[in-house]
Amino acid sequence: MSRIGKKPVEVPAGVKVAVKDGSVKVEGPKGTLSMQHRPEVVVTTGEGGKSVSVSLAKGFSADDKRCSAYWGTTRALLRNMIEGVTKGFERQLEVVGVGWTAAIAGKTLKVTVGFANPIVVDIPAGLTVTVDKQFIKVAGADRQLVGQFVSGVRAKRKPEPYNGKGIKYVEETIKRKQGKQFGA
Repeated sequence: MSRIGKKPVEVPAGVKVAVKDGSVKVEGPKGTLSMQHRPEVVVTTGEGGKSVSVSLAKGFSADDKRCSAYWGTTRALLRNMIEGVTKGFERQLEVVGVGWTAAIAGKTLKVTVGFANPIVVDIPAGLTVTVDKQFIKVAGADRQLVGQFVSGVRAKRKPEPYNGKGIKYVEETIKRKQGKQFGA
């Protein structure tokens, strides 16, 4: 039995949820998101559109671990969609290194991090990227898209443990290592 899946998701004012043929569409002030859900689960709206509930379809048992996982995952994805179209999601990166910079050039993010050529990353539609000195701020309605873009940018030059240089999350702490010992 999915403990998370049983709880209904509250829909705030100004958000519309449409359920149709295995797909869910959520519209709000920050944008529109949609997803296809698994056939093992059923998504229904209730109370005049003020809540969304997820349950298992007929013929599927809550004792099956996969069905239970789909149930809870679908509910969590719906909650993230509703939160995304109302508040949005935001992540920040920090470029650490002498002379290492980030800049926005049109619809691309240009990162100079110690390689011979700058790294150019295309900004997907639906994301807002701002750069303030060495901080890169990524915001958008889709949690998965924000996280994937930020992770991809970080992967271009991960922080290294000896000098701490690289692209890191703002809230991330780098565990530093001691370098080689000479003498003694």
